[in-house]
Amino acid sequence: MEKIDLHVTDETSRLRSVVLGTARSNGPVPSVDDAYDPKSREHIIAGTYPSNEDMVNEMEAVAAVLKRYNVSVLRPKQIENCNQIFTRDIGFVIDNMFVKANILPDREEELDAIQYIVDQMDPDNVIRPPEEVHIEGGDVMLYGEYIFVGTYRGRDYTDHIIARTNVEAVAWLKETFPHKKVVSFNLRKDNLDPYNNALHLDCCFQPVGDGKCIIHRNGFLQEEEYQYLVNFFGRKNCFEITREEMYHMNSNIFSIAPDVVVSEKNFTRLNAWLRSHGITVEEVPYAEISKQEGLLRCSTLPLIRD
Repeated sequence: MEKIDLHVTDETSRLRSVVLGTARSNGPVPSVDDAYDPKSREHIIAGTYPSNEDMVNEMEAVAAVLKRYNVSVLRPKQIENCNQIFTRDIGFVIDNMFVKANILPDREEELDAIQYIVDQMDPDNVIRPPEEVHIEGGDVMLYGEYIFVGTYRGRDYTDHIIARTNVEAVAWLKETFPHKKVVSFNLRKDNLDPYNNALHLDCCFQPVGDGKCIIHRNGFLQEEEYQYLVNFFGRKNCFEITREEMYHMNSNIFSIAPDVVVSEKNFTRLNAWLRSHGITVEEVPYAEISKQEGLLRCSTLPLIRD
């Protein structure tokens, strides 16, 4: 079995290998009580929750784009009646280390489904944080020597099923990756209103292209933390998305290279801005999957970037 030489240091370098989720056996529409996020809840109540068939078609469109760019696309083993779309939640790579995420306990089997991929990595490079550390890949954003981390510092952390990365995780990242500058951001959480909820950092921010980013001010609870990123990238390099665009997950696109991104075809304003900066935009349909408060970055887990 060929070894996977892990290497990821940022969000945009040329992608070589990725784990793309699967929607082949997503199971029946969940009950309202089983919804993990306010957007899924909204669509369950409205009767507009996405069908398996539509989600499979959307994911295959992404797989086709990735393969066209000669990216090695790995998929989780199929578990019957299990939502396995959002691979970003279950693990992430920092430099040459694979971190198994401590996710919601109900989702542990999703990790088992990618174990055959983990088995191809050097075991010394696979780590799992201690139990008290809650962390998901959607909250971990690499930018060279920086690790940007979404968290929730509120005392009511345990009351929010949408709070996925705790302050213990921030401390653990600092300890485990001492050569990195770890900067954390307190995110806005709302169990019921998807317009006021940043489920992960990539729901309100993502670096793109060369030194640019997509950002949504209201996703951040602390104005100075939002300002930190604007100053870091420079105002002219920030594409500010509206409340409506955040709701539709405009910051959750996925980079194949600094000059190539995969984006949802309805993101007209964003896609025009990307093209105006010389970035090739590969448009795909992903509006059905977005009904579960996740989009392209959420459903991809990069293993190797140049």
